[in-house]
Amino acid sequence: MSNDIPAENLPLARKLYPIAWVLTVAVLGLVAVMHEIKLDIGMELNFLPPIHAILNSMVAVLLISSLAMIKQGNVKGHQGAITAAMVCSAMFLLCYVAYHFTTPGTAYGGEGTIRYVYFALLISHIVLAAVSFPLILFTWIFGFTGQIKRHRKFSKITFPMWLYVAVTGPVCYVMLRPYY
Repeated sequence: MSNDIPAENLPLARKLYPIAWVLTVAVLGLVAVMHEIKLDIGMELNFLPPIHAILNSMVAVLLISSLAMIKQGNVKGHQGAITAAMVCSAMFLLCYVAYHFTTPGTAYGGEGTIRYVYFALLISHIVLAAVSFPLILFTWIFGFTGQIKRHRKFSKITFPMWLYVAVTGPVCYVMLRPYY
């Protein structure tokens, strides 16, 4: 444990750490199998991809806002923006998993250089989404439990990854959109 954790928050932090690890394993496990399993829920979820892009775009705006607020010393505003980003990310994740468990994948049809650009963005997006997920959870836990030194240290790594994922998701959607 970090020595900057307020004593009154230690029990909460000890409860949240294993929850973050369980969530990480569960989410990454679901994402790993969602392309292999297709469920028939009696309705089409083809309307979700633009919602994914909107939610990710909102996360990007909220992350930039949260950074601006904390740089101005507005801790409450920063907390509110990060909370909203977490909610939008959770909504995205639920919609994304639901879509991919129920809908066949869409193949990218672009050719030439743009194909390489698309797959470079997509692969980096997927890898950084997986890596950033536990970092986002732990960075949030550190802030929420008053571990400010750890929060600042982790946020310097987490923020650019999370922002990159939030921006490249909609870019990949726009590039894939003609092939839906």
